[in-house]
This record gives sequence, structure tokens and C-alpha cells, in this order.
Amino acid sequence: MTIRTRITPAAAAALPFPAGRASSLVIGTPDIEVRHYAPKDVDNQTPHDQDELYFVISGTGTFERGSEKVPFAPGDVLFVAAHEPHRFSGFTDDFATWVLFYGTKKSG
Repeated sequence: MTIRTRITPAAAAALPFPAGRASSLVIGTPDIEVRHYAPKDVDNQTPHDQDELYFVISGTGTFERGSEKVPFAPGDVLFVAAHEPHRFSGFTDDFATWVLFYGTKKSG
């Protein structure tokens, strides 16, 4: 396992997204994934099986988690528990974030 990876947001943005995904894998182990996430126009994600942290790189908009809606901007860190509905809305064209999935996958 790699213990250090250095990748700039610009380099991450150049990574190809696999078919059907709006993110590219930067680091992956059975219990941790770090991805560069940059949806275009609409965020259609569904709840995940692991807890998540989003580290906003660029752009602004609204983060929806359950019935909660909060504005976000670069530098913000957003938490989502496994299986919790969430999405980004009204985001600018330059929106990008690191997403960290962590912990044992929890079946829903």
C-alpha cells in the first residue's frame, strides 16, 4: 500500500472518470477510498455503505444531507454517515471536492 500520494487538484481533474462515475480513484484500500469528485450539472449520487468526508476544493453551492441544506465553499469539510441521503445542488461549474470513504462497509 502506498503511504503517501501527492496529487494537485489540477492533476486530479485530469484523471479520467470510469464509465458511469463522476469521480476518479486516487487511493484505495478495502477500508479507505480517496476520490476526486466533480459532478457536472447534476449530482445524482445515492447513499454509500461507508462514512464520508468531503473536502471542498473549488466552487460553491448547497450541500443537502437529509432535510438539512447548508451552503458550501472552498475549504469546507462536510460529513455524511453511511446510508444517509445526500447531494450537492446549485453548484458552480468549477465545483470539485476530495471525498474520503472510510471504515468498514455497513450493509443497509
